[in-house]
Amino acid sequence: MERRLFTFVLASSAFFVVYMGLRILFDVQPPPPANGDPAGVRPAAESLADADTPSDADDATAADDSETADNAEATTDSDPIVAAESADESAAQTQAEDAEAVDRPGRQTWASLGSMAPDSPYFMMVTLTNRGGGIERIELTERNENGRLKYRRVDTRSGYMGYLAGQPASRIDGVAVNVVGQGTPAATAVAESGEIGLRVGDVVIAVAGTPVTTADEIDQALIDTEPGDEVTLEVIRGKPQNDPESDSASSSDQTLVFKVTLTEHPLDLVRLASQGGPEQVPGNLTRLSCLLSLEKINRKSIPAGGSRINGMLDATAALWESEITPADDGDADKPAGDLRAVFRLPLSAADLDDASSGLEMQRGYTVRPGSYDIGLDVQIRNPGDSPQEVAYRLEGVNGMTLEGWWYSNKISPNWGGAAARDVVYKTPAMGHDLISGYAMLKQARNEPQSPNHVIFAPDGDDRSKQLSYIGVDAQYFTVAYVPGEGEAMNSFRRAVAGIVADPKAIPDDQERAVNVSFYVDSNVAQLGPGESLQEQLVLFAGPKRPELLANYGLGDTIYYGWFSWPAKLLAGVLHFMYSLIGNYAVAIVMLTVVVRGMMFPLSRKAAINAQKMQELAPEMKKIAEKYKDDMEGRLKAQRELQQRVGFNPMAGCLPMFLQLPIFIGLYRALSVDIELRQAAFASWTNWASNLAGPDMLAYWGDWLWEYLSGRGTGWLGPYFNILPVVVMGLFLMQQKMFMPPATDEQTEMTQKVMTYMTLVMGLFFFRVPAGLCIYFITSSLWGICERMIVKRTIPQGKHFDSAVLEGTAARSSSSSSLADRLRQQLAPEEPQAERPNKRKRPVITQKGGKKRR
Repeated sequence: MERRLFTFVLASSAFFVVYMGLRILFDVQPPPPANGDPAGVRPAAESLADADTPSDADDATAADDSETADNAEATTDSDPIVAAESADESAAQTQAEDAEAVDRPGRQTWASLGSMAPDSPYFMMVTLTNRGGGIERIELTERNENGRLKYRRVDTRSGYMGYLAGQPASRIDGVAVNVVGQGTPAATAVAESGEIGLRVGDVVIAVAGTPVTTADEIDQALIDTEPGDEVTLEVIRGKPQNDPESDSASSSDQTLVFKVTLTEHPLDLVRLASQGGPEQVPGNLTRLSCLLSLEKINRKSIPAGGSRINGMLDATAALWESEITPADDGDADKPAGDLRAVFRLPLSAADLDDASSGLEMQRGYTVRPGSYDIGLDVQIRNPGDSPQEVAYRLEGVNGMTLEGWWYSNKISPNWGGAAARDVVYKTPAMGHDLISGYAMLKQARNEPQSPNHVIFAPDGDDRSKQLSYIGVDAQYFTVAYVPGEGEAMNSFRRAVAGIVADPKAIPDDQERAVNVSFYVDSNVAQLGPGESLQEQLVLFAGPKRPELLANYGLGDTIYYGWFSWPAKLLAGVLHFMYSLIGNYAVAIVMLTVVVRGMMFPLSRKAAINAQKMQELAPEMKKIAEKYKDDMEGRLKAQRELQQRVGFNPMAGCLPMFLQLPIFIGLYRALSVDIELRQAAFASWTNWASNLAGPDMLAYWGDWLWEYLSGRGTGWLGPYFNILPVVVMGLFLMQQKMFMPPATDEQTEMTQKVMTYMTLVMGLFFFRVPAGLCIYFITSSLWGICERMIVKRTIPQGKHFDSAVLEGTAARSSSSSSLADRLRQQLAPEEPQAERPNKRKRPVITQKGGKKRR
């Protein structure tokens, strides 16, 4: 009976395991509900982005035909997230139907404002597209005095050719070039026949002899290159891309071979999620930045939880008319001026689902020389003969940089911690506040019917709606809307933050990398015939330098945490030493030497304290044996012994406690101070080129287990770092050299545990910044030398009198400490009672004059 029962349970369990495995393997998930569901409830995967948005893999294959991709885009029942290389079929169909009423562009185009040239006065290069009139990419191009890029990518060391917005060509195998930024290596490339620079419409067919058909293949062909290398590009220039009537290459087509000198990667502060490279994680969705759409038109508005007005043309997917001011042509006599791009979108009554007789939307971008801000202006004009109620929705940036998210430590003012990207804002009612990406991801998972975080709503008080700024914040950079000069941002009635990701697709170990954004809705305006609703803002997109942020009122985005005063002090000292030396690694070494040198008297006292501890060890052992089963009595006897001989066990810990604020302060300085980011160990090597991150000696992510080397998922990360190994080796050496020999099994076990703890600590500290490792190494070497010197300066004799140890004699006042002597003067101790065998008997006088005791 028992055997049958056991067999039944075992067979049932096996069947259940097999059944669940097959269900997980073959189960088909039901499609998400459409946007037209009752009450406008959106699927759990929707937040600021929609669940049915194409994934990154879909984005990579959505543009098999370049011309088709320019005019058609996959749509779903809900609101689309627009990938740069995809197109909206329904928008194209609507455009075709209304071609007589509204004349719109027939294809998607790109343009760039700014320059990457070494002598350019512009600090950024902004790539725009007429599909949605949004920002596709923001690269920082400011130069140092030595001509190198001031802010480079720290997650790649390969050479850079420039952003081409490349798509698979339609009629030949290759990559169609859609934009060529001024001053990029692609713009300055020289062909063997004498032509200068790639052009829009060229098709790249090979890079360094390797055939390419996608933009990812171009990046892969350059992955083993370095800045300064020269590579060849094979390019087709002619009818296959520019002549729509040509179905194949003809004799008039040119095959050009360009030589391109690669440069360093500029920091792409804002980029499409599908172009995140190795830093990208599954689940983040691709969407352009700063998109503009109608939020309300007369009696129709965006439903709760939605992202567009039902039945109307989606302005974020439509093709806008564009007018681009050309970039600086390099004329030395022509001063650099503002660069401007204007996008216009006329909307007919059919586009607006007959809710209006028509509107015209317009927006402009202005890039200024020597500035990290982009001027944004919005205009909604009523060209009709009757008044209309209008409000617009303006989105924030998407796809902000994820550099180093798997090792960086962003400090948060909230208990919940910060993600790699968070939404920050400031109002008179709330002050500066940070909404963590963690919190928004958790809300999207736990509350799928209301996945977004409402910052303020129309029914809120006026103080809660007066924005000083609102944006997306990273560790060293921020991108935020701020008011224009002399203006205030008080024209919005709603602000909402959320994730631009599928919350179920974000891996648990990569939650820090979730994509976040926000949107703001304007106040409703009553527009008469010919009137316009206008707004002027500034988009700051730059580094978190205190003096720079102060000009935009963004100073509160720099947060050091609890140990702010030592962090700021150490950062100031490091900057001063750097100004004298010119190398932050050497400045950290000097700072460590100065700090440890000032603490030498305390270290000497700690060494003397260690000697006293060894001298007291036999007496402590006797007490432990005497009070083997009485913990309270043992502690009391040990305390009495220490008081009797004048020994303070905490005196040896004082140097350690004083070093703690320095350690945490330096760690916070490396985590916050933008000047320490990208500070190199030495100019002659790429190793440890970022003291605020791991030294990254060698890449092992291509062969080591994902459990150890994965970004976010691995304990160690994708790079082998040598500095933490050196730190652990020095720690173990110090323990071996200075730890006294074990006197019993308990002490021996304690020493082994300390050794194991040091090794475990090395695993947790494997991804700490290289600058912090330099501090540890310098401090350990100083400690080893210091102990050798201190040994020769401390007394070699016994510190305690044997009679005092045994309790048969009192400690002399001359050997007591200054604190003990002061305490004795202020509160003298009562004389101790003599023992009964030592006490003298009283003298008694008897009759007859005899005395007895």
